[in-house]
Amino acid sequence: MKLYAATLDFRAVAREFGVPEKFPLQLHEEAAAVRDLRPARRDLTDVPFVTIDPPGSMDLDQAMFLEVVGEGAADGTAFRVLYAIADVGGLIEPDSGIAEEAMRRGQTIYLPDEPTRLHPAGLSEGAGSLLPHEVRPALVWDIVLDAQGEPVSWDLYPALVRSVARLEYVEVQASFDAGSPHPSIAALPELGELRQRSALRREAINLRLPSQSVEPTGDGRWELHLDARPPVMDWNSEISLLAGMVAGRMMADAGVGVLRTLRPAGREAVEEFCVAARALGYDFTAGDDIGAFLMGVDAESPRGMAVMKDATRLLRGAGYRRVETLADESEGDPKGNPADGPDGTDVANEQADGSGGTGAASVRADVPVHAGVGGPYAHVTAPLRRLIDRFGLEYCLAIAAHRRGDTADLEVPAWVTEQADEAISVMASSGQLASRVDRACLDLTEAVVLEPWIGHAFDSAVLHDRGESSEVFVFEPPVFADCAGAPPEGTAQRVSLVTADATEPAAAEVRFAWPAD
Repeated sequence: MKLYAATLDFRAVAREFGVPEKFPLQLHEEAAAVRDLRPARRDLTDVPFVTIDPPGSMDLDQAMFLEVVGEGAADGTAFRVLYAIADVGGLIEPDSGIAEEAMRRGQTIYLPDEPTRLHPAGLSEGAGSLLPHEVRPALVWDIVLDAQGEPVSWDLYPALVRSVARLEYVEVQASFDAGSPHPSIAALPELGELRQRSALRREAINLRLPSQSVEPTGDGRWELHLDARPPVMDWNSEISLLAGMVAGRMMADAGVGVLRTLRPAGREAVEEFCVAARALGYDFTAGDDIGAFLMGVDAESPRGMAVMKDATRLLRGAGYRRVETLADESEGDPKGNPADGPDGTDVANEQADGSGGTGAASVRADVPVHAGVGGPYAHVTAPLRRLIDRFGLEYCLAIAAHRRGDTADLEVPAWVTEQADEAISVMASSGQLASRVDRACLDLTEAVVLEPWIGHAFDSAVLHDRGESSEVFVFEPPVFADCAGAPPEGTAQRVSLVTADATEPAAAEVRFAWPAD
């Protein structure tokens, strides 16, 4: 069932929530005048980096080049990942108007019609974006992995890069299916699947969430639909997760930085998830491995989407935490001499070019971890769209330089340590705002497209009992909504659509009732 709505006023949602929609002219002028502030960079313009993004994306944070190399494992198989990240910190002064505005916004907020960006277009879609055939300043993660997909060495350094192609998910998946991928990412399926198996070993929770999205049809209407999630999206995400885990490891070893944290889900949350999974037709109990279960779910189906989305409840409570205080308490050589590797063996974490840093796999008990990832983790891959990544990258740059012996001491820029707490606070508030806006836009579209169907009955799964009402998932169209009448939790039920009200765009409501008329 495809449902359409007439032109929707998403700007009304933005205004209601106070989302900043425009930049002052002064900031556009600043963005047009940015220059490279780093004193030196490696020249990697001969490396054929490529980007993989949704259609039409111009704010390109990441570009990658993957190769199979003959070092790092007993069987001679290893992988080298060069992962270029837009160097926002190398383009803007920390006390500039652009930096101050980014500190107010926190992150790019995506509305269906047009995003409200963290930085002006001259930076986010121009000088800072890793656009094809343009020489761009970047920070490059240089990571070597063994035959099991576990990192054995890593480094981070400033470089000049030039992407050779801007690829999109659908075309990349088609190229893999046809056996003719771009040479720069030919190893992505193998490496991505190895990293997925690594996640299972870490007991990580990998949510392969298809998007329940609102898209323009081109004729003035909007369509509500469930987006397919091709495997390449998950493989690509594994590269970003890899960089974030390496960054988390570096920060944990050095005792400085900003980690993304999440406590393990409590027993009650797991039991609630079990109920929802069974309601959706899955055989899952509280003692089962959640990560392994989710890995086997068809995320493109409505049921799969629903169980994946319900699993997000297990990952609630994520935040950020500074770990500066660990530096004085850490043991061992801060430059990172050989230490226990990911599999518990002794590895000398030499960089692929012979220059790089090291890192231990064992984690101090007092280092905060991210339960969904299964270890220390940091946001360091999307500085064009997320404020905290610029801070995380500067921490990692300083740590990497110290480990290489480029600096005698660990020299984190003063603005990073002085503003880190404020950045964490801004990320918390902007994250809440982004979630509310996203939900409001989806609610608005659902209310408008469902309004003609008031009084009709729909098949649903009753996910959670909320007392006088329940949360249900309607299979077609895929909608999560409140249902009056308290249908029994964990059952399949027919429910009637009783409310689809879009009178207030920022507070639209869809509501069902049980039993169905």
